[in-house]
Amino acid sequence: MADYNVSMRDLLQAGAHFGHQTRFWNPKMRQYIFGARNPSKKNKVLFVGTKRAASNIIREQAQRAGQPYVDHRWLGGMLTNWKTLRQSINRLKDLQTQSQDGTFAKLTKREALERAREMEKLERSLGGVKNMGGLPDALFIIDVDHEAIAIKEAKNLGIPVIGIVDTNSNPDNVDFVIPGNDDAIRAVTLYASAMADAILAGKEYAQTQANAQAKGEEAAKEAPEA
Repeated sequence: MADYNVSMRDLLQAGAHFGHQTRFWNPKMRQYIFGARNPSKKNKVLFVGTKRAASNIIREQAQRAGQPYVDHRWLGGMLTNWKTLRQSINRLKDLQTQSQDGTFAKLTKREALERAREMEKLERSLGGVKNMGGLPDALFIIDVDHEAIAIKEAKNLGIPVIGIVDTNSNPDNVDFVIPGNDDAIRAVTLYASAMADAILAGKEYAQTQANAQAKGEEAAKEAPEA
């Protein structure tokens, strides 16, 4: 018998993660179902991975999928105190505008340097969420122990958590558990790229559905009345 090696990417490209419409679900499969997606919704998945082995990968894959991310340090209240955090995001955007419209050039060297440093600090902490626009629909987390504060805030707000859970971690507060090594860079790359691929596949599917609906509506308008 031949040996077959099937990767996560192979499964995603084959559409193995797409199931039936919710009205056809078998109740016994509920615990194994990741979730239901309404293609008309532009849901946001916040990628979170702040430890060294994950930060660069999380940022790269989140950007590829057009999703927000936290790759430096989780600020307490990032979710539960979003309204206040949004003020810091507005400050970051204001400083970035000033750096581009010539405002910095009109300041003294000391003032310009202080604002540049403030902008750099805010960008490092909030750059990944500055365009999130509101609370995310879900969190995707590498290392649930390291990101315990993020998980706690998400649970308080009823935001579902998708987490990579290693053998030394407690999965109790994770809604969708993905068992696996959360330290190996190759493994982390696999998880994050697979999540990004799934999101991009969902976007493509949603666009296909929207195009089909638009064509159907156009055809209905052009059809002669009986």
